[in-house]
Amino acid sequence: MAFTSLRGASSGLLAVLKKGTRLRRGKPPKTTPLGLADAQPNTIASLAPLTQVISHYLSPKDIERVKEAYRFADQAHLGQFRASGEPYISHPIAVTEICAGWKLDADSLMAALLHDVIEDQGVAKQELAEKFGADVSEIVDGLSKLERLEFATKAEQQAESFRKMLLAMARDVRVILIKLADRLHNMRTLGAVKVEKRRRIARETLEIYTPIAHRLGLNALFRELQDLCFQAIYPDRYRVLHKAMMAARGNRREVLGKISDAVRVALPAAGIEAEVSGREKSLYSIYTKMAEQKKSFSEVLDIYGFRVIVHTLPECYLALGTLHQLYRPVPGKFKDYIAIPKLNGYQSLHTTLVGPYGTPVEFQFRTRDMDHVAEEGVASHWLYKEDNVTLNDLQKRTHQWLQSLLDIQSQTGDSGEFLEHVKVDLFPDAVYVFTPQGKIISLPRGATPVDFAYTIHTDIGNQAVASKINGEFAPLRTELKSGDAVEIITSPASRPSAQWLNYVRTGRARSEIRHYLRTVKLEESVAFGQRLLNQAFDQLHLPHPTDDDPDWEKLAKSSGATSREEILADIGLGKRLAAVVARRFAPENAFLATTAAAFDELSSVTSAPILIHGNEGQAVQLAPCCGPLPGDAIIGGIRLGHGLVVHMEECAVAQRQRAREPERWIPVLWDSNTARHLSTRLDVTVVNERGVLGRLAAEVTEADSNIMHLTMQDDAAATGILHLTVQVDSRKHLAQVIRAIRHVPQVQKIVRLKG
Repeated sequence: MAFTSLRGASSGLLAVLKKGTRLRRGKPPKTTPLGLADAQPNTIASLAPLTQVISHYLSPKDIERVKEAYRFADQAHLGQFRASGEPYISHPIAVTEICAGWKLDADSLMAALLHDVIEDQGVAKQELAEKFGADVSEIVDGLSKLERLEFATKAEQQAESFRKMLLAMARDVRVILIKLADRLHNMRTLGAVKVEKRRRIARETLEIYTPIAHRLGLNALFRELQDLCFQAIYPDRYRVLHKAMMAARGNRREVLGKISDAVRVALPAAGIEAEVSGREKSLYSIYTKMAEQKKSFSEVLDIYGFRVIVHTLPECYLALGTLHQLYRPVPGKFKDYIAIPKLNGYQSLHTTLVGPYGTPVEFQFRTRDMDHVAEEGVASHWLYKEDNVTLNDLQKRTHQWLQSLLDIQSQTGDSGEFLEHVKVDLFPDAVYVFTPQGKIISLPRGATPVDFAYTIHTDIGNQAVASKINGEFAPLRTELKSGDAVEIITSPASRPSAQWLNYVRTGRARSEIRHYLRTVKLEESVAFGQRLLNQAFDQLHLPHPTDDDPDWEKLAKSSGATSREEILADIGLGKRLAAVVARRFAPENAFLATTAAAFDELSSVTSAPILIHGNEGQAVQLAPCCGPLPGDAIIGGIRLGHGLVVHMEECAVAQRQRAREPERWIPVLWDSNTARHLSTRLDVTVVNERGVLGRLAAEVTEADSNIMHLTMQDDAAATGILHLTVQVDSRKHLAQVIRAIRHVPQVQKIVRLKG
């Protein structure tokens, strides 16, 4: 919220260029797009300011290693200049100074100095490993883009570069710390590039790097990046808002002075030694609040606040109570992030008080350690460790999040999809919910019980059928709120639904659902395609080919498929007809490819019905329009991309589709061993009396059934129509349920919906 620079970071290139160690030579620098003066050939780059910073915490041996990396980078970038005309080596030095402000280790600083030598100068990774060690070369490689590979589009190349960097970050968090320092310095010096490129880089930073900085708890860097992006994307809005901020700062100086004086008197009187400092929101956070709440600048009152830093945790609460007696707190504005820290490790007490003249002012209470973590996050108290045992709580949580990136990667084949999952996971806000055992789970704002289920375990997510929130049943799409106690009801017969993708918020849930739908649908389609093809072989009196039959490879090449499994999956999904594929194995006509001839064969090939179990999965679907049950007369239609869809014979939808494409319809029969818990719909007309719904539900339960969905339509003042979706095993079981419902005296009419 305050305009705070990173501790120990370079205030600009002037600090880097003050003292010289060697003269730069090379080709003349470019003229900057903004018309700035060209850099002079004798511009000097120096390592002295960086050396002074690292001498406070690195050993002489490590300092010498850093200098060696500098000399190598200096030679590699000789003759290379930035867009502003400055020697390129000034950029790695500035990035390394930012990292030194976090007290990163020697390997990190060496990698920061060398971070562009692979990408820009073509230095081999193996050469870096030999000169500076495997750790340094791995970090530099993780920071390098994939410029030399062939990609179809720029977006695909960018997505794959992000994927490489994030996976390297998952293995070593130092990769992203250096990358964030690199991006911060680039944003600070963005004025030297063209306006279009400036806005593109700023949007990329705001979309990817800023959320990562927040997720890692690097709040000082997070706020500075936000303001720099705001300035680059909307320079006029930034200028106007900055001017208004300066004016407001002067207008409110008297009010803030009174509050500050009162607080500095009240806290020592209560025996609390504290450091009190004023702060103000960043311009970007003020701008987003104005945009989201549709307010003018004058209506945004809480742009100023105070931070109270005390020595111990109990003093945070004592100071809070003292100021609550001094000024009246605003109801609902108290937040305790000490008891329940934010996902990025942030801890503080927040309260908003009504100051003099009715001005609302926010106060934050924290210890000095909490303040350090709040500003520098995972980089605070930095000490790189190989094991997880010695990490602090924040570093452990960060490690767990980084490991989740590897889990998402293992489920995702496409780099664009992986990046999408990571973006989804980088929510700035979080809600905190409880498991039945009382454990606190952090989830993104807007998360649902499905997200909660996948956070606990993949199998719980895959088998979720319902949820209880605070002891009451709630839909799986319900948005969770902080403090909710969540319980997931599972069933071994349940499967993830593609509809869940419309409302899940976590990258892990989205990745797991897509992985399940992709792999399971393929397996089910292959199995069902094999059934259809075997039946076609039997009807043509052809032997079944083995899995390694060479004709499979010939068929795949001639039809554009990659494998036997793809051909079978296409049959199961209705993209190919089993009759066509089977005929191409016939000795007398091995490669019959005429579609018309294939359709002529279809009537003779598909005379034997396909047996339906009802639990084949996505390759065989029971049509929701009529909800066929075992015992109903049925017919199946092969629908492109969906496999076999089973309808009741009397279904009006099926009759219309069959009239249009008769060649895609085949006879089907129920197997003797069918699935349980199939859904069907009933309309029940009832007298509108108290308790009728409870009695009806009790009768359905008594008949060993379950109501999956229920809505009510008022038909008249005295009657209503209940629209029920119930689970039954067969048509016979449905008859038992209907008889049970008739026991309710208020029931006047029951109709099964068949179309």
